[in-house]
Amino acid sequence: MDRRSFFKKAGTTGVGAVAASALAAPAIAQENPKIAWRMTSSFPKSLDTIYGAADDIAKHLSAATDGNFTIQPFAAGEIIPGLQAADAVSAGTVEAAHTCSYYFVGKDPTYAIGTAIPFGLNGRLTNAWFYEGNGNKLMNEFYATQGIYGLPAGNTGAQMGGWFRKEINTLDDLKGVKMRIAGLAGQVISKLGVIPQQIAGGDIYPALEKGTIDASEFVGPYDDLKLGLHKVAKYYYYPGWWEGGPTVHAFFNLEKWNSLPKHYQAALTDACAFANTNMMAKYDMKNPPALKQLVSEGATLRPFSQEIMEACFQASLGIYAEISAANPYFKKIYEDQTAFKRDAYLWMQLSEYTFDTFMMIQQRAGKI
Repeated sequence: MDRRSFFKKAGTTGVGAVAASALAAPAIAQENPKIAWRMTSSFPKSLDTIYGAADDIAKHLSAATDGNFTIQPFAAGEIIPGLQAADAVSAGTVEAAHTCSYYFVGKDPTYAIGTAIPFGLNGRLTNAWFYEGNGNKLMNEFYATQGIYGLPAGNTGAQMGGWFRKEINTLDDLKGVKMRIAGLAGQVISKLGVIPQQIAGGDIYPALEKGTIDASEFVGPYDDLKLGLHKVAKYYYYPGWWEGGPTVHAFFNLEKWNSLPKHYQAALTDACAFANTNMMAKYDMKNPPALKQLVSEGATLRPFSQEIMEACFQASLGIYAEISAANPYFKKIYEDQTAFKRDAYLWMQLSEYTFDTFMMIQQRAGKI
């Protein structure tokens, strides 16, 4: 081969390589477009575990997409008030929110099932219903009517029953109590004479301190300690029968979600799933020492009496019957979750309940 022929062929090859790379760059850019979203949270940054799930979503999404798809979280009130997060997503004011679905029961009671309903599911069964049952499918059929797509993005596990300024021993003790309580639990407990209040997390302490309310539930020991609720209400009741395993959701504007490339949808779904499991793991680690600290600082633990639990359970069934008679979305989703719960507890009472009960007896005996 002569030198001129060699350089001619080499030059042609080089041009081809440059052309190929020029074609590849726009194709890659089209497959991985630069997208930046904002996510408003319903929680303050001081509640690092529940707010932190929004940070988890953002970090995992960015890592999975090489920084091409990013979400910037904002704390409650920075751009949107905490209890207006769903409205902001529906309207497209922001692309995303990290919030509790049941904050918006005033719009439609079906929102409550997305987080938790009184005497619903525990955390493990909630995840099973959402991921392997019909939970995600049915809730997103409803959310679509609100211009929203939702994904589980946090679970606190079973919550506490809240802080009371006085002891609650009988049903009569509940009458006239002004209580901050979220979701359908407010409707249930109002049947027993409680006056429910909807107050954002950051406003609970001053409301209790000033006597605007007499009691408040929030989450559990770790978050409640951060809010200092034991300093203004001594009695700490359990369990939070209205939140056996509440889900915190990531809400996305439906049009924005549908416009995403499929692999971006998959990356965002995976990021939310990590946030969902990671939040419960954090609470399971942080609640035990926080509970010890609360008791050491004067909190008095009290169980709700069997009388109160039974009355609340019966009131819940009545509320569900009333709502189901008027709301087909609620009826369909509630009945599906109830059917799942009925079978799931057949298994759980043999496995988890028996094992955990035995181990707790050993713990109380000082053997572990």
